[in-house]
Amino acid sequence: MASLNTTYMGIELKNPLVVAACSLSGKVDNIRQVEEAGAGALVIKSLFEEQIRHEQDDLESMLTRGGESFAEAISYFPSLEHSGAREHLMWVEKARAAVQMPLVGSLNAVNPGRWVEYAKLLEESGVNALELNTYALETDKHVAAADIEKRLEDTVAAVAASCGLPVAVKLSPYYTSMANVVDRVQAAGAHGVVLFNRFLQPDIDPDTEQPRKAMTWSTPYEMLLPLRWIALLHGKTNIDLIGNTGIANGTDIAKMLLAGASAVQVAATLYRNGIRHISTMLAELSGWMDAKGYQDVAAFRGKCGQNTADQFIFERAQYVDFLMKQKEAKF
Repeated sequence: MASLNTTYMGIELKNPLVVAACSLSGKVDNIRQVEEAGAGALVIKSLFEEQIRHEQDDLESMLTRGGESFAEAISYFPSLEHSGAREHLMWVEKARAAVQMPLVGSLNAVNPGRWVEYAKLLEESGVNALELNTYALETDKHVAAADIEKRLEDTVAAVAASCGLPVAVKLSPYYTSMANVVDRVQAAGAHGVVLFNRFLQPDIDPDTEQPRKAMTWSTPYEMLLPLRWIALLHGKTNIDLIGNTGIANGTDIAKMLLAGASAVQVAATLYRNGIRHISTMLAELSGWMDAKGYQDVAAFRGKCGQNTADQFIFERAQYVDFLMKQKEAKF
């Protein structure tokens, strides 16, 4: 049987399937099931900036409440044991104690500063790595693209310098020069990039004429965007490339590895098929490798990356080729 062993930012994994940051990690029983199903690792749902702000706002409110009261009324000062971000950190520690598989702590990082403090606290909780979830939608017309990228770079540098854990950056697909951004976050201290963060798009209800939340699971077609960029970046960077979005089965994992991914992250397919689907995906990947005669993941990783495959297939030439074929087709 083929070996699925791989590494994830220097961390030894028994296979390349990593459960992405999602609500599945909100219950210890789920995390145990993920480990029992055979996952290589799990990313614990993100600590968001809103949680930290909420904690800070509550603290300021409670510290100023009764400000003119008797000076020895120390009961006005709050306990932070179960508030906001602190509660999240306690949960991470509980998850760490429940399983042996590698765990990755996730931060929704937008700005440096307090994030450094919480990166250190996550490190103390026992996680094996950190993932910076750069989920932010820029709407200020006065903020230039270069400013956004510089802020990202500064955040990565501050967090990476603050702790001894390997750091991955979960990027959006909307940067003008993706290869340059990946190079810059690597220079700032990142050990891996997760391609890509999937924004949840709001909808509008035409009956009520009001915006509404629209939760839709990713589809296999969405896998093609990260697949393309992993293939383009493979061999041009030393940073680990992690595929995310639309990965539904073992064949999809094989595709990502062929492109050059070190590992993949999955979530939607587990909501559709259950946590036990992890075992199915791994069996499918192993079966594919056996059929191809591959003894381990290293034997075929990057085989279809741009540096080894047709050098133009993942670039504009593919689009030109498609248009020419459409022009020649008869309807």
